Amino acid sequence: MTAGGDVEVVDPGPLSTVQDLGRRGWAHLGVPRAGALDRGAAALARRLVGGRPDDAVVETTVGGIVLRPRRAVTLAVTGAPCTVRVGARAVPHSAAVTVPGGAVVTVGPATTGVRSYVAFNGGIAVTPVLGSRSTDTLAWVGPPRLAAGDVLALGSTGPLPEAPAAVVVRPRDPVLRLRRGPRAEWLDDDGWRRLEGASYAVAPDSDRIGLRLTGPPILRRGGELASEGIVHGAVQLPPSGQPVVFLADHPTTGGYPVVAVVEDDDLDLCAQLRPGDEVLLRLG
Repeated sequence: MTAGGDVEVVDPGPLSTVQDLGRRGWAHLGVPRAGALDRGAAALARRLVGGRPDDAVVETTVGGIVLRPRRAVTLAVTGAPCTVRVGARAVPHSAAVTVPGGAVVTVGPATTGVRSYVAFNGGIAVTPVLGSRSTDTLAWVGPPRLAAGDVLALGSTGPLPEAPAAVVVRPRDPVLRLRRGPRAEWLDDDGWRRLEGASYAVAPDSDRIGLRLTGPPILRRGGELASEGIVHGAVQLPPSGQPVVFLADHPTTGGYPVVAVVEDDDLDLCAQLRPGDEVLLRLG
């Protein structure tokens, strides 16, 4: 973010951050991985503008973002469906769009889902911290959340794909597949039966740190558990019996048993579940 950059943030919306593939290899020092929560949507945005696999993008949350490029740029918006406008003109979602310098780009509120992604040809060139350009919302490692008046620098541009076109992304069924975790023995047979096929609502306090679920409590064995490491997708079961799925900005340790782990292919779905949405749990 620099005064001599390429794209001005006019209105950041409720929460917009810079994200790439994440910050791996630092959990032993207590630093979360961060990175785009919906990895597939972020990767699609990069591909549409001819970007590199680890180019940094903007991740918005529910309310969208308003940007003003200072020069001509090529961008794409993916993830949660929303209206995208260049000035007063509507442009396609999930397609590469060339925007002239000075035009205002409005990424509207998500009509479904939660997070949209804005990629630019060249990527966002903020300074890496511990090898990543991602914003970590737990420890606030990396660039700060975007604010009005910030100006983003872009990297060197590469060739655009031939005839980039809009892409249709079909919604997925709200099902999270689980594998038994390192503390599976904290559930008895009845507990596992209750978990299989259970329907939960997404709690309002869900965020990039964790997806909190409310529904039928899953009773676990009692006793104390020392803090231990947590992985992306870990399903922790606190005494309330309400599961928590840890996401990209999760802490590196926790004091409740990790009874299950969400299949990696299902973690992108967690990024787009809104408070009140119903999700079904299935044991693999």
